[in-house]
Amino acid sequence: MAGAQQDDDGEITGINVTPLVDIVLVLLIIFMVTANFIVRETVEVDLPRAANTEDKTVQGPVMITMDKDANIFLDGAATDVVTLLAKMKDAVAKDKEVRAIISADQSLNYGKVMNIIDLVKEAGIAKFALNIVKEGKAAAPAP
Repeated sequence: MAGAQQDDDGEITGINVTPLVDIVLVLLIIFMVTANFIVRETVEVDLPRAANTEDKTVQGPVMITMDKDANIFLDGAATDVVTLLAKMKDAVAKDKEVRAIISADQSLNYGKVMNIIDLVKEAGIAKFALNIVKEGKAAAPAP
């Protein structure tokens, strides 16, 4: 046991970084958990349900929402068709790979949703998704 004892009078030649790593990991975990609670202003819609869906969520800069009264919202702000088309074209001009996510109330006429899809394609957005709620998950309660 000749090497087991250390002399306290000598210089410190190493720094124990384990407590630092532990603290950083705890802070990272806290950040990851609380990041889910950051909520953007949203419009309440009753999304259709599907039994077979992927759990992956597509994140895109263009969020189009239609409520049950066929009001159109772009990223949470009320808009009309002309302004929607112009803003989507601006988004395509900034990024050719921009994506759109369309959320529409399930009580809407199918033709109104198709009109929004046509607008998305006309703006030049090739990749878009229809937002749904996975079957079995409860819908968000109305405020």
